[in-house]
Amino acid sequence: MNKTMLFYWQAVDNDGGWQQGERLEPNRQRLCQYLRDNQLTPLRIRLRRIYFAHSWQQAVRITLMHQLATLLRAGLSLSASLNMLSNGQQKPWQQLLIQLAEQISQGITFAQALRQWPHIFPALYPALVEIGELTGQLENCCQQLAAQQERQHLLHKKVQKALRYPLFILLVAAATSSAMLLFVLPEFVAIYANFDAGLPAFTRSVMQLSSLLQRSGPWLIITLLCAVPGWRYQQQHSPFLRLFTQRLMLRLPFISTLYRGGILSQIFTTLSLTQRAGLPLLEGLKATAVTLPPGIWQRILHALRRHIEAGQPLHQALENHAQFTPLCYQLIKVGEEAGALDEMLNRLAEWYETRTQELADTLAAMLEPMMMVIVGGIIGTLVIAMYLPVFNLGSALG
Repeated sequence: MNKTMLFYWQAVDNDGGWQQGERLEPNRQRLCQYLRDNQLTPLRIRLRRIYFAHSWQQAVRITLMHQLATLLRAGLSLSASLNMLSNGQQKPWQQLLIQLAEQISQGITFAQALRQWPHIFPALYPALVEIGELTGQLENCCQQLAAQQERQHLLHKKVQKALRYPLFILLVAAATSSAMLLFVLPEFVAIYANFDAGLPAFTRSVMQLSSLLQRSGPWLIITLLCAVPGWRYQQQHSPFLRLFTQRLMLRLPFISTLYRGGILSQIFTTLSLTQRAGLPLLEGLKATAVTLPPGIWQRILHALRRHIEAGQPLHQALENHAQFTPLCYQLIKVGEEAGALDEMLNRLAEWYETRTQELADTLAAMLEPMMMVIVGGIIGTLVIAMYLPVFNLGSALG
């Protein structure tokens, strides 16, 4: 279930009273079932909007968990806190919080309510919330969860920014070069055609490239416009392409270190949080796997679970996978032997988070002059190709 639908409904109850409202459900059948369970006969159901997984922003989710922890510490009940948080929220969050408060008022636990929305709340949320409800420390679990998610969100954004910067510069260079080839160079060609003089081979090559772009330019633009959404769609629906992209990211110079560091920081941060909350290691690995993008890393964590179920300690299980560095299983071995696994996991998370942030800053600073040289080289090459025939005009005029 990757989408949620907001319905407006009108119904009558058993006494003939008129009822109406809005509700989030995955489909129309679930809404009809909800109305029947509440002794309501539907008269009209209208779909107002469809929300996909990307509609539920992570920043809003983190803020809500922070605010929920604050309200719980102030002594408010869970249902009252959720109702208070719904005030001032934009849809669909407002409707979701109202429905969660309604379910809790009916006796459903918060963890069970969250599990009904797996595309909104990853498995880590209900797992830690359940621990908080069982131990009576729900506000602390919500606060720790929000803090962990916030750090990972900021690190993820920083890594994305570092990876997108060179791509953006190259796109600008490609757009500038295409504009010069399509609009500027043909004007120079028209001027040079008035002179009975041969053009340098370098200029002729660039002119052939310009002619090729003029003939196939519209088709090339259409192809690029279709390729971007097509690539994103295939990334989401093609396991083969997703695995290929992740393997490529792990092999590229500089990029691989940045990519691996961000993932390892997320894994160890989540595992540390689940260990401190009292979740068993196998359950912690399962909850951590769900927070990762599908592909290589989820397979690795599932393999770790199988190794641990077979009786291996965590540090030995990590040695079977090259994506984990020797530092990982050395510190985890110390933590397992000293009975301080959560502390060592937290140290690993902090180390990889700090190192990844420093690497992202270094990569951005290193790529900036490199990208400028590349852009300058491309533009300079085109300028030389356009003005090179000027040096031959003197002999042609003579």
